[in-house]
Amino acid sequence: MDVLLIGGLWLDGTTAWNAVVPALTDRGHRPVPLTLPGQGDGRADATLAEQLAAVLAAVDAAAGKPLLVAHSAACSLGWMAVDARPGEVAGLVLVDGFPHEDGKTYAEWFPVVDGVVPFPGWEPFAGATSADLDAELRARFEAEAVPVPAGVALAPVRLADERRFGVPVTMLCAEASPEEVRGWVAQGAAPEVSRMERIEYVGLDSGHWPMFSRPVELASLIGAVAERA
Repeated sequence: MDVLLIGGLWLDGTTAWNAVVPALTDRGHRPVPLTLPGQGDGRADATLAEQLAAVLAAVDAAAGKPLLVAHSAACSLGWMAVDARPGEVAGLVLVDGFPHEDGKTYAEWFPVVDGVVPFPGWEPFAGATSADLDAELRARFEAEAVPVPAGVALAPVRLADERRFGVPVTMLCAEASPEEVRGWVAQGAAPEVSRMERIEYVGLDSGHWPMFSRPVELASLIGAVAERA
């Protein structure tokens, strides 16, 4: 099965998934890491609409119905792709993130500097979020981090097709347990997730970036979802 890999903020399509791709390939799948406009191609003027178009082009080019894998803030982008192609995807894997509802700003948590959102350093990610990243992995992340265009970060999420709620979703819970995440959803923290009709919560013992700290385990969980799909 084709597995489309969508990295979160500051991640390009290659370095983010370098260690995940071989493990998925070994399981017989065809992983396709996506380099999004403005996150790996040198453009600072890219928009969220252009990023969605790139994901949809990959969906349309896939052999059969692909599995989408979206990380962190890109969970909203993956969900927008599901909304646009509800009958053309096998499912969606959300890696440590919730998709926003229609009209919410894509990623407004960090300051814009000269038209882009640079990586803000590790202070906002103290504790369980980054505890499993050693000094070498942190230095690598910082060196490879790509500033996110403001036209992506500050754009509104757009959703329109109610059929999205019937697409199978797997929530990989990294920083918190599946039980904790279910509790947050029940309390209203993720309105889109609460309406998903076919969702599974799976634990992943890592911080926020398992593609760096637990790539083989991450690939194994993604592969298992693909095989069920």
